[in-house]
Amino acid sequence: MKITEKKAKSILSKSQVYDYALNPYVGCQHSCVYCYAKFIKRFTGHAERWGEFVDIKINAPELLAREVKRKKVGRVWISGVCDPYQPLENRYMVTGRCLDILVENGWPFTVQTKSALVLRDMEILRRANDSEVGFTITTADEKIRGIFEPGAPPSRERIEALAALHSKGIRTFAMVAPILPGAEGLVSALKGKVAYVILDRLNYHYADWAYKRHGLQWAGEDSFFSKKGRELRAAFEKEGIPCQIVF
Repeated sequence: MKITEKKAKSILSKSQVYDYALNPYVGCQHSCVYCYAKFIKRFTGHAERWGEFVDIKINAPELLAREVKRKKVGRVWISGVCDPYQPLENRYMVTGRCLDILVENGWPFTVQTKSALVLRDMEILRRANDSEVGFTITTADEKIRGIFEPGAPPSRERIEALAALHSKGIRTFAMVAPILPGAEGLVSALKGKVAYVILDRLNYHYADWAYKRHGLQWAGEDSFFSKKGRELRAAFEKEGIPCQIVF
């Protein structure tokens, strides 16, 4: 793993999902084979494979403290093209310091992660006026999870973290994206732990080799996503969990 400390020029960028995106890191230790964020290598000049490099924006909190004073208030997506709570966050605490700044200045934000490390910042989240935490959870099958998300925490840990956040009154959601075989096991597991669920399909071909290697080509086809998406939405809604398909 090549780890580099860098100073960024800005930290709040325009987002097509929310008003802003805040990415404290470039690259991600979770090394998910399907990750859409691999496209950033075209702009960063990294020769390493995805999952083998991380740049830490060590001045992110200082930049944010200035930018929230001069930019129009809007919802911030943390992260967008990295996991803000990947293992290095335990050491650098860049994300945690940024959350504190957003809360102190009354900015709304949405955290998206695969790591229970977010529980470290529970008290910051509880002080926020308008925040939510989403976990990306793609399957309840650990064998499948290990194929596609080799460096990420087990799905069980993510579900337990959602439960812990939800129990403290923090708004939570689950992002089942991409839908993987075994996703149906998430329906009962997420009941009572999330306010809503979002479903999405595989949108890039980065993981084609993994599907082929493990004989799962059928799970990457349009017919699988459309059928499974409908089934999952019906199952979640039957349990009283609002569910949106975004493909």
